[in-house]
Amino acid sequence: MSDAYSPVSELNRLKEFDERCGSEYYANGFELVEFGRPSGAETYSEEQEFVDSFLCFARANRSGSDYAFWRVDDREDLAALPVVVFGDEGGICVVASNLRDLFRQLGCDWWQWPSWEAAQFVEPDLDDKPSPRHGDYLEWLKENFGLTPPDNPNELRDVAEAEFGALLESWVDRFYQDE
Repeated sequence: MSDAYSPVSELNRLKEFDERCGSEYYANGFELVEFGRPSGAETYSEEQEFVDSFLCFARANRSGSDYAFWRVDDREDLAALPVVVFGDEGGICVVASNLRDLFRQLGCDWWQWPSWEAAQFVEPDLDDKPSPRHGDYLEWLKENFGLTPPDNPNELRDVAEAEFGALLESWVDRFYQDE
């Protein structure tokens, strides 16, 4: 039995960084949670196929939205799966095409604002201070993966939405009908 946080090496590296940060944020509202814990999927459907298709790994914001991998297919590399967000007030939306794209989005230090229609990243106000460990996160991102943040995290979200959005919507509709 492994003591690793998850079966995803990239997440395990983030978990090590996260533990060094203590209780200080490095990206607005982002917090790792127990890997694979319920993601809110069961509030949409009790069908086991639906629930098992999502692997939660983080809070997306301070109000309770969750990031999860969506098992869109049978690929073994979980880090290559699309990342979705379950909004705390509803909605399931594609956020990133894969984990590294989410890591880049987190590098912008913007708020995640999911809704039934979309999962927008919202730029903080000019008077908002950056997350206390944000600079450390940017260094970690560059050192560990050679990555930098995009100018706007919604650009990566738009790419993921174009690739997976309609597929996710039709897949969810198989299990959940809004009444």
